[in-house]
Amino acid sequence: MNDKILHTLEYRKILNTLTQYTQTSMGSLRAERLMPETDLEAVKDLLAATDQAYTVDRLKGNPSFRGITDINDALKRARIGGTLNPHELLATSNTIHGSRRIKRFVAAIHEDEKIDILFNLSDLISEQKLLEDAIRLCIDETAEVLDSASAELSQIRRELRGGEVRIREKLESMIRSQSVAKMLQDQLITIRGDRFVIPVKAEYRSHFGGIVHDQSGSGATLFIEPESIVAMNNKLRETRMREEREIEVILQKLTAQVGEQAELLSIDVDLIGQLDFIFAKARLAHVMKASLPRMNDRGYIKLRRGRHPLIPTDQVVPLDVELGNSYTSIIVTGPNTGGKTVTLKTIGLLNLMAMSGLFIPAEEGSQMCVFDAIYADIGDEQSIEQSLSTFSSHMTNIIRILSQMTPKSLVLLDEVGAGTDPAEGSALAISILEHIHRMGCRMIATTHYSELKAYAYERKGVINASMEFDINTLSPTYRLLVGVPGRSNAFAIAERLGLPGSILEFARGEVKEEDQRVEHMIASLEENRHTAEVEREKAEQVRKEMEELRQRHQQELQKLEEQKDKLVDKARAEARQIVDKARSEAEEIIADLRKIAQEEGASVKEHKLIAARKRLDDAEPQQGKKTGGQRSAKQQRSIEPGDEVRVYSLNQKGHVVEMSGSKEAVVQLGIMKMKVALDDLELLSNPAANAKQAPKQHATVLKRTRDANIRNELDLRGANLEEALIEVDRFIDEAFLGNLGQIYIIHGKGTGILRTGIQDYLRKHKHVKSHRLGNYGEGGNGVTIAELK
Repeated sequence: MNDKILHTLEYRKILNTLTQYTQTSMGSLRAERLMPETDLEAVKDLLAATDQAYTVDRLKGNPSFRGITDINDALKRARIGGTLNPHELLATSNTIHGSRRIKRFVAAIHEDEKIDILFNLSDLISEQKLLEDAIRLCIDETAEVLDSASAELSQIRRELRGGEVRIREKLESMIRSQSVAKMLQDQLITIRGDRFVIPVKAEYRSHFGGIVHDQSGSGATLFIEPESIVAMNNKLRETRMREEREIEVILQKLTAQVGEQAELLSIDVDLIGQLDFIFAKARLAHVMKASLPRMNDRGYIKLRRGRHPLIPTDQVVPLDVELGNSYTSIIVTGPNTGGKTVTLKTIGLLNLMAMSGLFIPAEEGSQMCVFDAIYADIGDEQSIEQSLSTFSSHMTNIIRILSQMTPKSLVLLDEVGAGTDPAEGSALAISILEHIHRMGCRMIATTHYSELKAYAYERKGVINASMEFDINTLSPTYRLLVGVPGRSNAFAIAERLGLPGSILEFARGEVKEEDQRVEHMIASLEENRHTAEVEREKAEQVRKEMEELRQRHQQELQKLEEQKDKLVDKARAEARQIVDKARSEAEEIIADLRKIAQEEGASVKEHKLIAARKRLDDAEPQQGKKTGGQRSAKQQRSIEPGDEVRVYSLNQKGHVVEMSGSKEAVVQLGIMKMKVALDDLELLSNPAANAKQAPKQHATVLKRTRDANIRNELDLRGANLEEALIEVDRFIDEAFLGNLGQIYIIHGKGTGILRTGIQDYLRKHKHVKSHRLGNYGEGGNGVTIAELK
């Protein structure tokens, strides 16, 4: 991208703003060097990274890059064998620590929110924890080498401290001496050139031995090292030299460790710079209230309320424009100071931002195109007159653009053809615009020439546009009106300013009739557009209100449904608890009754127990239960005596003995006779009708003589297995003939031999449908309950 174009569209100012949101020098360098990409996939990747950072910034805020610095120079010296100083080593340690902190920050967010681009970048950062610890063991936060860096250094520094203490004690005893005190300027101990000295008055120099190291500015005070501590200072100096040599050894060892990891650390620094740069783009998007644009490479631009990012939010007028679909060129006409140049710069700058992976200050749904280049010839739209040199400069620039542009370029021309004779200028402008349009470029051009309005109206793929102007206030609104050519408004402005009517009438008479018709047509278009826009805004407002009402009603309805379901579920649960409690108590009572009957020989009718249990089952609330849901079919005719029927409530077969009124029948169920409602009966067959249809056959009649003595329980406790099986076989036959649906076989718990044998026999018996051990209250493992077919 041409640097002059970037300067014209103020792209560098955006980069300067972006740099302010970086936290490291590496990120700042990337921001300063950011250039638009011309590959669609590359642009999408850049925007995707910015979008993920935008999500992180919205959820958790930007991560802190505090303590991270560019250590590349130190790494280079470490790689070639140089020795790093404590400050450089401390910077290396802090950078390692900060990099690890950023890596963990991104990884933690990636667990909850998919930010794979940022995660993949941060995951490449090497964790040099051992190197960081090694540096921190030797160097503190003030970049001083610690005593603990080595045993030798620790011993040397103990000697240094001890030597300094001895020298101070010697000097303090000296300055407290009356004979010495009178020769001192002040009774204090100071240091000059790493040597301990005392301030001696100049007149006592000849009386005071030792070495002079310094004197005051006035010359009245000499800083003298007494002879008695010269040897001690010499020894202290030797110890300090040993300290320096030991520190040098320590620094060399640490530098060697840094050099071993220099390549990885250099990569880490680059990765940190990338992450800082990406998060800076996200922070800029938040500040600008920008959004993610959709990108294409087919020359399509759609801006929805786009704003120039360098104009204050309270002053900028949003821009709506579409280019590259129904038309590929826009000709913007109208007077100066209307905002035409700002419109050109806004479209060009926002497209450059999008191609650089930056969000654009526009509403969601805006689309930008990845062009191979953007060309602009934009001058000072405020100039009143242009000299020949200015015209030549513009033509030179346009000629360069014409020679370099391709069908995939965007061309922005401001005041094309201006600065020369209007007739020649308009003809030249039309010729230039036609050439660019035929090339297939996307183009937006501004002009004063009215001839270009007709060109845009007649040429397919070219559309007129203008900047709105408020006649009432005599000021521009800076809104772009696509499809409406600009008006001069000269007569209206002159009239509002007070120009005499006679002069205006004469002027209007000088205007060609055709031009007047065009002006009237434009005025009518503007009025119609304004009315349509007002109606559209009202309709949009109504639509939004209706949508909000619909959503609110939907939410209320959903809440009511949820509350109703909760109340119903609660009521069912409470009813079920009550019935369960009642059933448990009833089962205990029935078990007690059976036990009493066995112990005292009393007779308890089993059908009464079954009916009582059935009433408990019917009392339990069933979700979604419907009356008669189990019936297989409707009654085809009325039930008559002799019919074979099924009782729904008991799930038992029987025969109708007689009718009991119009709604009930007496039914024989085994040894029992019961009154049953007709709605509870299902007709199975009619013996009389079957007898008429079927041929007469000889049949053996089985006469039952023991109906009255059939029981539903068989007690086998104390019997052996062989005897028990004979009794079980006989008992099942009797129960089957008596139409009993369920029988109880009491075998006791014992060793389990009798229970196992009986259950094996029941499993193979042709009349047994299923069997199970007794439940709590039914005898448990001592009873087997069989259901007959």
